[in-house]
Formats: sequence, structure tokens, C-alpha cells
Amino acid sequence: MKKLFFVSALSLFGCAAIAQDAVNKAMVDGFRKDKEKSDKDATDPKASAKAAFWLERAKLYENIALQGSEVDSSAAKTAFEAYKKVVELDVTKKGEPGKSSKEASNVLAGGEGTQLFNAFVKQGAEKYQAKNLNGALEMFQAAQEINKKDTLASLYGGIAAQQLDKKDVAKTSFEKYAANGGKDPSVFYGLAQLYRSENNFDKAIETLNNGLKQSPGNKDLKAEVVNILLASGKEDQAIQELEALAAADPKNTQNVVNLAILYDNMYRTATDKVKQLSAKAGAGANAANSAEKTLASEKEKIAVYDGEVKRIGALIKKQPKNADLKRQLADVTAKKKESTEAIAKLEGEVKAAQEAAKGQDVAGAQKELADAKAKQKEASDKAIANYKKALEIDATNYDALYNLGVFYFNEAVQLKSEVDNMNMTEYQQRGKEVEGRVCGKFKKAKPYFEKAIQAKDEAEAKDNLTNLNGVLEQFAAKGVACIEE
Repeated sequence: MKKLFFVSALSLFGCAAIAQDAVNKAMVDGFRKDKEKSDKDATDPKASAKAAFWLERAKLYENIALQGSEVDSSAAKTAFEAYKKVVELDVTKKGEPGKSSKEASNVLAGGEGTQLFNAFVKQGAEKYQAKNLNGALEMFQAAQEINKKDTLASLYGGIAAQQLDKKDVAKTSFEKYAANGGKDPSVFYGLAQLYRSENNFDKAIETLNNGLKQSPGNKDLKAEVVNILLASGKEDQAIQELEALAAADPKNTQNVVNLAILYDNMYRTATDKVKQLSAKAGAGANAANSAEKTLASEKEKIAVYDGEVKRIGALIKKQPKNADLKRQLADVTAKKKESTEAIAKLEGEVKAAQEAAKGQDVAGAQKELADAKAKQKEASDKAIANYKKALEIDATNYDALYNLGVFYFNEAVQLKSEVDNMNMTEYQQRGKEVEGRVCGKFKKAKPYFEKAIQAKDEAEAKDNLTNLNGVLEQFAAKGVACIEE
């Protein structure tokens, strides 16, 4: 996730620095002297009863905030309270505001030409620089109350609140920024992230779209719309958005790769759906037979693992300090546990497949299966097309190369399951031909892994290529002729 406050926070540093350059020692000494006198008079019942005194005090502290913060880093707050005191005291006999009261009210309301708002923003920025985030937030919030239509204080207040992890305060502040016409795309991005963290996806999308109204061409906002649509499970909408991004910027390889990945994911989901519906459409018995074969195979593994545990255990008794034997025993024990868990799962799959074959709506199930297969093929075609399109733009794109290799590898694995589920008669009839196609798909994946490794030296691609080469060697040893489609 992007750091919302990175660029914006830099603006805070300039705000205070320029003001400080204008302060000279004589002025600061004068402020200190006037402050001491004003503080003393504030405790004098006679002086403190006059509105004129509070107005003078308010202006003094306002100037200290603007030009001499080293005298009082929170002078803006004192000025604010003093202005409020003027409003309280300067009332005519008719109960109406006097001249000083009207002047003070205008300042408190951020009237044109008044400076109290700037005083709060400046001292807030100084506290921010000093890493006093709570103090900074207090100043920025006060500034927002003085000028409710401002974007500066709401922006900085949101930044401080976000760094303090006060998410609700940050949201409120950034929402004010947006409502008042703020245009910084990073604010809309960060605000959307705050909503996303609460799983409020609709509000996050709304926020990003508002940001796009201000910055129609911003790629980060557009990309985040896609990310949030995916996070909220709206894959179809995400694809529509990404299709539009790819069309608008056809040379952007990452958009095309991301689109291919979405279709790739859709293909995998559709493939799982086809498997489920195959059982529902009448393949329950076949699914049960397949699961039973796999179950038997896993049970055979248990016997092998038990034998290994016994063998290694005997060796350990003779060599109790042999660390390698202990490691081997731990590995075998872990594998046995995996097989035990797989057996429990397969037993459930066998039962489910048997139940699926009973009392099903054959016609309805077949229609549903046909639709799922059509969606599977469409997703497969579009995934491959977009991976290849990305490689036309950038022939060395690692993600496109690696993912396309994985795609063909997985297709081969899926097709191989057909061979594994054949009985002897079926294998004699067409087993060799299907094995040739399986080998062809494995072979088709190989150059993509090789090019991926050339593009980026990653362990995952190397491991897959090693595994793939081993598979192809097995086919060669069996004399299987690879059939590339």
C-alpha cells in the first residue's frame, strides 16, 4: 500500500521554515516582554474585565504564533481563547455584539484578511516537524473549525491522524478535504485504503471514483479500483476495468499481464467448477473410481512410510546421535501425516461422488456443465492471448513467461489425470495418444520457463524447469512421442 502522507508531508516542512526565516532576535525579545506583561494583566481583575485587553492579548498571541513560535509553541490556542473572551465581554446594553466582539467573531470565523487560521496551521506544522503528532493534530483540527471550507488544514490533519493510527479522525479530515475541492490523488488513494481496511469496499470504490473526477488520467487510482474490485470478489467488474485500462494504454505491459492473470484465475475457477459439475452430470461413478484409485495409492504410501519409520528407527537405536537419521525420520513422519490427511479427504470425496450420482437432474446438470466448459474455454483462450500479447510488447517480461509456462504445465497435469483414471481397456484404446498430448503440453511449457530464467534468475522458475525436464525424461524412457497441439 502506498504511503499517503509521503509527498504531502514534505509541504509541511516548508511551511514552518519560511516563517522562521522572518523572525529576528529583537522581535522575539519584544514578544517575550509583551507576553510577560499580558500574562500578568490576565490575572488582574480590573484589566481582565475589559474586552479591549482580551482583544489586544489575542492579537499579541496571534503574532507570536505567526512570527515567534519559540516564545510559545501553542500561542494560537491562547489567541483563540482570548478572541472568544472578547465576544463574551463586548456586549451592548441591548445585548448585541459590540465593535470588538464583531471583529473577534470575524477572526474566529476565518473572515477575509484574518490570520488566526494561518497561525494554527503554522504551529501545527512546527509540531509536526518536532514529531509532536498529537499536538499537530490538535492545531490542524482547530484550524479546520475556523475555516470550514479550507483544504490545507484538513489535508495536514488527516496526515497527522493517519500517522497516529486514528483512522476515524483521518477519514473525517480527508473527507472534508475532498468535499472542499481538494485534488491531490494520493489523498483519495489513502482514504480508499482506510475504507478498504474496514472491508467497506463500496465506499473505497466511491472514493477512488471521486478522485478520478479530479484526476481523470491517474493510473494509480484506476489500478486500485481493479484491486479493490478483486478484493471484494467482483472479478467480472475488475476485468472490465482492466480491459479499459489496457485499451487506453496498449503499451502498458503490466496492465496486459494483470488482465491475463485475471483470466488465468477465472480459468482455474471454471476448471474446478467443471470438475464439480462433471460429478453432478453423471460422472459420479467415474469420480468415485478415480478417488478410490487415489485412495488406494495413498494407503499404499502409508505402508511404505511405516516401513521406513521402522527401518530408520532401528538405525537410530544403533546411532542415537546421527542428526541426518533424525532428519530423515522427521521427513518420513511428516509425509505419513500428509498421506493420512489426504486419505480422510479422499474418503469424503468418494462418498460425495457416490451420492452425486443418485437422483440428479441429468438434463439440467448437463446444461450447467456445458456452460461451465464454455466459460472455461473462453477464460483459457483470453489468458493465453493476453500473456502472448504482453510478450509482444516485452519479450522478456518474467511474469508473462513464467505464468504461461505454469499454464501449459497445469494443462498437462490436468490431461494426465485422464490417463491415470483409465482402465486397461480404455488405455489400450487411446491411452498412448492421450499420453502423447500430455507430453506435448509439458514440452510446450519448457521454453517459457527457460526464457523466464534468462529474464530473471528466480528459484521458482528453476525448480519448475528441473521438475519438467524430469517428467520429459520419463516420457522419453517410455518411448512416448510428444504431440504438440
